[in-house]
Amino acid sequence: MRPIGEILREMSIERSASEESTHTSSSETVCPICKGAGYLIMNASPGSPNFSRLFPCDCKNAELKARSRAKLHQFSDLTTFRCMTFETFDRSVPGAAHAYDVALKYAQHPDKWLILVGSYGSGKTHLAAAIAHYALNERNMGPIIAVVPDLLDYLRTTFGPDSESTYDEQFNAFKGADLLILDDLGTENATPWAREKLFQIINYRYNERAPTVVTTNLEGLDRLDPRIQSRLVDWQLAQLCEITASDYRDRNGRIRRRRSRDT
Repeated sequence: MRPIGEILREMSIERSASEESTHTSSSETVCPICKGAGYLIMNASPGSPNFSRLFPCDCKNAELKARSRAKLHQFSDLTTFRCMTFETFDRSVPGAAHAYDVALKYAQHPDKWLILVGSYGSGKTHLAAAIAHYALNERNMGPIIAVVPDLLDYLRTTFGPDSESTYDEQFNAFKGADLLILDDLGTENATPWAREKLFQIINYRYNERAPTVVTTNLEGLDRLDPRIQSRLVDWQLAQLCEITASDYRDRNGRIRRRRSRDT
């Protein structure tokens, strides 16, 4: 039988080697600033309101930002609009060709704002989604496309106790998107909260001159907060493109023929 002292010494050596190996492998991924805590203690003197106050480390901010972007891109999943590309847009529909040319030119050089105005079914959402696909695949941008009423509902859910990310994280991610596409602006329930949130998003991107695409109709424009209206019609920033196609979806003119028979 081996002496108990010899066995204990071997166990001690193995444990030390294991701990050293674990420390070496984990130290390669642990943040050298906060040592993996994610937060730092503010350097403030006793009596200061910031004494012993915690603030997130750069690694934590990067983690939160990445998580927010992942959540947003899941919310703004382009597979929902996978068939809406420039290749599938029918330029032969009367009134659609000019809007197609304007949208394609913007996609190639996404600078400032593009406002697509048209009636329901005129193809404005198709063109907005086509811009998003082009930005993602040809320009390596991170576009976010959101139907405005859904965007506001999504932001409301971040106030819930079960939300995986905070309201500020998601709100800031919308504001700071590489390319933000707001679809159906003006169709949202215009509560004071909704008006203020939309204004904050639009005003931030207005001040930053950040690439933004908006789709709306004339009735929707009239319902908007005057502060938002003012920014959408600023000719130094926003290009307005009115789509005159009566109903892009009704390519075969079935509605028009039915109406002519009824009259």
